[in-house]
Amino acid sequence: MSFTIAIIGRPNVGKSTLFNRLVGQKLALVDDEPGVTRDRREGEARLGDLEFTVIDTAGLDEGARGSLTARMQEQTETAIGQADALMFVIDARAGLTPNDRAFADFARRANKPVLLVANKSEGKHGDAGAMEAYALGLGEPIQISAEHGEGMGELYDALRAVLPEPPEEEVETAGAEDEYEEDVSKRPIRVAIVGRPNAGKSTLINYLLGEERLLTSPEAGTTRDSIAVEIEWKERGFRVFDTAGLRRRSRIEEKLEKLSVADALRAVRFAEVVVLMMDAQHRFEEQDLRIADLIEREGRAIVLAVNKWDLMAGKPGAISALRNDADHWLPQVKGAPIVAVSGLMGEGIDRLMSAIEQAYAVWNKRVPTSALNRWFEQAISANPPPAVSGRRLKLNYITQTKARPPSFVLFCSRADAVPQSYLRYLVNSLRDAFDLPGTPIRITLREKANPFAHKRKRLS
Repeated sequence: MSFTIAIIGRPNVGKSTLFNRLVGQKLALVDDEPGVTRDRREGEARLGDLEFTVIDTAGLDEGARGSLTARMQEQTETAIGQADALMFVIDARAGLTPNDRAFADFARRANKPVLLVANKSEGKHGDAGAMEAYALGLGEPIQISAEHGEGMGELYDALRAVLPEPPEEEVETAGAEDEYEEDVSKRPIRVAIVGRPNAGKSTLINYLLGEERLLTSPEAGTTRDSIAVEIEWKERGFRVFDTAGLRRRSRIEEKLEKLSVADALRAVRFAEVVVLMMDAQHRFEEQDLRIADLIEREGRAIVLAVNKWDLMAGKPGAISALRNDADHWLPQVKGAPIVAVSGLMGEGIDRLMSAIEQAYAVWNKRVPTSALNRWFEQAISANPPPAVSGRRLKLNYITQTKARPPSFVLFCSRADAVPQSYLRYLVNSLRDAFDLPGTPIRITLREKANPFAHKRKRLS
């Protein structure tokens, strides 16, 4: 049985630092600036032999109805509703504030077990604030330092008292999971949604989930963390990562935006399929092309999604024009699926999810060796490799070493002399021959050992 704990408190008391400490990874962005966390984030936490689900939340703060701050608090209230217990965090160095007292009443009204955590208690300065915390009426404060890992033993004891004992059947069968090997075809596909700010990434994911899970706003830069959500679409699982908008590097000045961009790039590296979302009214701009090139260099399957299509007047041939534009501006991923969608209205969502599955299948594709050899002979016969410095290049054979993305090793006489233009010809020919549209294709050159090299040495 899973047990869920929500970490709550006012902004900048160290909730995300404690979340990262409990999950054992730096998943949540941490900065000195208050209000970094906006969306709620879930993670699987472990402390000693205790395992539970933990939710990081935005700082409890008051805001005008409908404002971004008010909607952040709604996200926190949703997390409190989902949780079995609460971890109310205060800043021991700052002492109690009026907001702490107000939100302690809010936590008490939730009618759930509350652990009072006095964070930043390292050194002498934290003791006074921790003693003040008794006035909240939430029991004895647990003094910790999430950043330095101090006080985790005391936190363990408090959690041990709150968490239920695991059922005996679960203890007995805990080692049985080694016998079970997950079928790759049933494993959720990891999908990252990336693009420029305000392209509609969070709106699309909210439509897929059927709820306002992620904060959206007309203002660019609402999303900061890369938030992962589980989605099931037509009996297939997807783990979708919402990411911060990617601007040109020269425009990024704030430290917090640099952290958000780094988090988005990390999501791309760990994804299997990356959906590049563009605004229908400003598509294929320079930054879109840079992001597509980054995805190709990382070797991820790519799907192009043109969002806000509902704002475009219905013009005949508009979709085929999109296809032509994609192949013109992104020749390195020629044939990549391109889908016109509206995340707000839900148009084109079925086509987008199908395109993700197809791109994933192509990314995992392996070419039979016999068919690969037949193609290779025909390709070099139709267009022989050029002579370099008066000497003909000899291409011996090619083999596929791995998929994800499809990668091949080409054995030849002089690897450093093969022109890039000829490699592009081979890549495009591979795409056409084996139906590999859009996916990155890697060809590594390797020189075949000369069987007469030892005789040449002996003669010299």
